[in-house]
Amino acid sequence: MTYHPKSDFMRVMMERGFLADCTDYQGLDEALINGVVPTYIGYDATAKSLHVGHLLNIMMLRWLQKTGHKPITLMGGGTTKVGDPSFRADERPLLTPEQIDDNIEGMKQVFAKYLDYGDGPTDAIMLNNAEWLDGLNYLEFLRDIGRHFSVNRMLSFESVKSRLDREQSLSFLEFNYMILQAYDFLELNRRYGCLLQMGGSDQWGNIVNGIDLTRRVLDHEIYGLTSPLLTTSDGKKMGKSQGGAMWLNADMLSPYEFWQFWRNTTDADVGRFLKLYTELPVEECDRLGALAGSEINDAKIILANEVTSLCHGADAAAAAEATAREVFEKGGIGDDLPTVALTSEEIGDGISIVQLIVRSGLAKTGKEAKRLIAENGAKIDDAPLTDAGLMIDASALANPIKLSAGKKRHALVKLG
Repeated sequence: MTYHPKSDFMRVMMERGFLADCTDYQGLDEALINGVVPTYIGYDATAKSLHVGHLLNIMMLRWLQKTGHKPITLMGGGTTKVGDPSFRADERPLLTPEQIDDNIEGMKQVFAKYLDYGDGPTDAIMLNNAEWLDGLNYLEFLRDIGRHFSVNRMLSFESVKSRLDREQSLSFLEFNYMILQAYDFLELNRRYGCLLQMGGSDQWGNIVNGIDLTRRVLDHEIYGLTSPLLTTSDGKKMGKSQGGAMWLNADMLSPYEFWQFWRNTTDADVGRFLKLYTELPVEECDRLGALAGSEINDAKIILANEVTSLCHGADAAAAAEATAREVFEKGGIGDDLPTVALTSEEIGDGISIVQLIVRSGLAKTGKEAKRLIAENGAKIDDAPLTDAGLMIDASALANPIKLSAGKKRHALVKLG
């Protein structure tokens, strides 16, 4: 598709690699030129924080606002009660309304760093689809909305088909999800003049449903735009690491660990990630991404600093870089390494080094910790750790101990 966009937003999406597909390139481009386009992305409240996997579409909303349009962050207070079945092998665990509200509060903290919320024409607004979904009358909804959906067509969507092909159960509850998401777009258009829904390319079917429904019920023209589903150059899903999800809230993942995640980007991904996750000019991203040898490490530090500054502030990025330099160049102990504080009661007569490695998050299980030691991957205060039976008592923690797994993962253990 060689479409030459006229609007700033579409140009940025195409130049920086955000665009996978669009329901009507020209129609959307014209709408973006002719006035402010209110645009939404939906987020189900399944955890207390968003993670790196969400960062791509948060950056899309940020660029949308920077190019003069209105972002709507739609929190799925209603749809979270159902659970999105898209490309999942099993049903999501159902959460209570209290858990959902609690999760939404945690997620709000992240959005406020990337978007300006307020009452102005291009200020972001946060909405909750419980506002219109919680009070729905089932029979009216079936009659007014359900009649526009063909079950034959719903069964043909990839997200549903993949579950059925594998003969995995798809509950009627989950089957309703796509109808509710389509209804969200209709309500957002009716109530807030929303013209565009964005999401990952796995949401294409859900987005098209919303456009069709709005056209049938309100006779309004609206649009959909999707981003590519990102994997790293070695085929891993973006935002996942051995330690689990890379959370965006500082109380769930320290800014240092967040910085370190970006610093460890594979060479081949640096240029692409600079375009997607920072606001550096495209030419500069290309230049940095093309560096070779040890110079690419400088580009990775720029990437880590830029992304961490957006998420946690410039001070946190500078502190993380300083800690990294201290840890890697001088073998010293940085102030903001992940830290485990133990009480004398917890230590008692002594605590095994295997337990400490697990407590510090450097290994998930005792078995994994023992394997790390056996394979010479563990260090204590930068010296090789070879004795899996080592016991640490309170006196040994008079000064903090630095534990390392491989060259890049470190933690401090100290007396709390």
